[in-house]
Amino acid sequence: MRPVIPYVTAALLFGLGVYGVLRRRNAVLVLMAVELMLNAVNLILVTADTTVRAALPHSGQVFALFVIVLAAAEIGVGLAIVLQLYRLRASVTVDDVPLAEAPAPATGAAADGGEGEK
Repeated sequence: MRPVIPYVTAALLFGLGVYGVLRRRNAVLVLMAVELMLNAVNLILVTADTTVRAALPHSGQVFALFVIVLAAAEIGVGLAIVLQLYRLRASVTVDDVPLAEAPAPATGAAADGGEGEK
């Protein structure tokens, strides 16, 4: 088997995933683009396992299974974050996500200079 076709296909998938991560504004589409990149890595791992004689047999397929488990965990946590973001902001646009929260205004005893009751 010629390994050129799977490698080129994986490169195109990975490039499409990178484009999706960099250009998309919707958080769900960004997660889908990350999945495309992980699938490209899986294709490379399985192709390398079948074409290169390694010291450990089927090691590429085992690593591909680990990547699949990682992708499942990533999509579970990512969708939970996107759902919470939608509940709070009513939007899943990545540009609207604040990277750092502004400090809340102080209330109570700390608001009057910290002198409180004596």
